[in-house]
Amino acid sequence: MLTSNQNVPVFLIDPLILELINKNFEQVKNTSYGSTSECKFFCVPRDFTAFALQYHLRKNEYLAEGWFRIAENMGFQCIKIESKDPRLDGIDSLSGTEIPLHYICKLATHAIHLIVFHERSGNYLWHGHLRLKEHIDRKFVPFRKLQFGRYPGAFDRPELQQVTVDGLEVLIPKNPMYFVEEIPHSRFIECRYKEARAFFQMFKQYLDDNTVEAMAFRKSAKELLQLAAKTLNKLGVPFWLSSGTCLGWYRQCNIIPYSKDVDLGIFIQDYKSDIILAFQDAGLPLKHKFGKVEDSLELSFQGKDDVKLDIFFFYEETDHMWNGGTQAKTGKKFKYESNKYL
Repeated sequence: MLTSNQNVPVFLIDPLILELINKNFEQVKNTSYGSTSECKFFCVPRDFTAFALQYHLRKNEYLAEGWFRIAENMGFQCIKIESKDPRLDGIDSLSGTEIPLHYICKLATHAIHLIVFHERSGNYLWHGHLRLKEHIDRKFVPFRKLQFGRYPGAFDRPELQQVTVDGLEVLIPKNPMYFVEEIPHSRFIECRYKEARAFFQMFKQYLDDNTVEAMAFRKSAKELLQLAAKTLNKLGVPFWLSSGTCLGWYRQCNIIPYSKDVDLGIFIQDYKSDIILAFQDAGLPLKHKFGKVEDSLELSFQGKDDVKLDIFFFYEETDHMWNGGTQAKTGKKFKYESNKYL
């Protein structure tokens, strides 16, 4: 098989096949390499089979290109999608370096879609948008049926395991359903580097924020965000960046150093009674609790280095949404209304 015998470090991410493997895992676990049996997984009718290449080593460039050439030599028709590397797009300089994003190789009526996963600084894996260039035949494959590439995506780094599927050795995520469940929520929105650069050029006073204290705060705030995200994901609670934290990401591609806290938003219907205990178990003690579940709930947790996590709960009305706020010192309450945006 093209993806299993060319020494290319790829793993299966096709959601349909992963779901079938998960349902029949005992059977898959007890199947040995090379055993002959009915083709139950890879032979399920579909247009594509999706694999991923974790592109974190320089040598992977040569392995991927070698895989591409071998596929062509085996009779596959192949295309490669490249684009600029967003990891090199900084506020000070914009890069023109191109990286591979997607390989699609077609044989008869079926195609293999190899999605290239790149490492990002937050210790997660990212894939790019599959944007067709002018010279590519739009009828090469039914692109609209692709599971990956309609938009950039981000995934937790999966731990992999080797299994035998239809007599072939393949790597799959150790928790296949966790990966499958990430797919609908994987859309990645890149920071607006050009706009951030323009902001700093216009408001030069904000450039003076690379002090030791500012960098230490940003480091602690990012660690707190990662811990909060991990805790909420375990609970199955969706959330978003809110208030000053969202402003910093949108306006200047970073955490605002003088904000001194981290802000998240959650819809009140997603509130769970064990959320406080979950954060306490994660090492974040409750600092403040304002309001009630039915009115203006707000939770604050104490992170390390005196960085605070504020969680605001949002309430939906017919034509708008709102959240409450309370001054810790005075107890004065506020109500912030906004248009529905989610």
